[in-house]
Amino acid sequence: MARTGHVLAKTVTDEELRRPLEIVDGAGWLGGSIRGWHVLCLAAAGGRHSALYHAAGAIVTVLDLSDGMLELDRRVSQELKFNVRLIQGSMLDMPMLRNAEFDLVIQPVSSCYVSNVARVFAEVSRVLKPSGLYVSQHKQPINLQTSLKTRNGKYTIETEVGAVAIAAKPDEPSSLREPNTREVAHSLESILGGICRSGMVIEEIHEPNHANLESAADTMGHRSRYIPPYLRIKARKFAMNSNQGGSLILPK
Repeated sequence: MARTGHVLAKTVTDEELRRPLEIVDGAGWLGGSIRGWHVLCLAAAGGRHSALYHAAGAIVTVLDLSDGMLELDRRVSQELKFNVRLIQGSMLDMPMLRNAEFDLVIQPVSSCYVSNVARVFAEVSRVLKPSGLYVSQHKQPINLQTSLKTRNGKYTIETEVGAVAIAAKPDEPSSLREPNTREVAHSLESILGGICRSGMVIEEIHEPNHANLESAADTMGHRSRYIPPYLRIKARKFAMNSNQGGSLILPK
């Protein structure tokens, strides 16, 4: 995808850099400023997120499995002359990152590429500071369970919850399936419950609207009228108050 210039491997634009916080935080979940924050862009290489969070004033680390995507970050950081720590590794195991190192972990759609999402959440919670934020986006289970095209005018359920989604055909690329990937339809319980069980509190949930009333059948805009494709989540790590017998301090 990095080599072929896939839409998900497009680097940051000058227009985006003029308003970085608006681009990365359109919902206003980050409180208006992240200047000086230590931010982990998890499974988020590609020459876009690193530049935007840096432009917004953050100290940025990128961890990604793909050397090709990390090379895009390296190239962009050299062109724009900013420092970023780039690490090739798996979101399932991040021993190179310290406990309580980050104020914010951001993770675009990528949890569907692993079978054990609970391990991802455990690692995220470990590297977050107390009261640190985790902002992630996931593919809805129903999105990965359902056909990409209509049959007799209807989209149909093809796979079970927790099963591997049926991939898009090579000659029929889709905005809803990445090419040559194995995507797991994690249940809402495993995503929402998994985040909570890892020691975080979910504060906000958003379903990005990709529906288009004018789109033809079998397109992302049409299908999204019936099936919201994504789930965006804001969660915060528990902070313990040692002066109150180890009681939890929950965000207001």
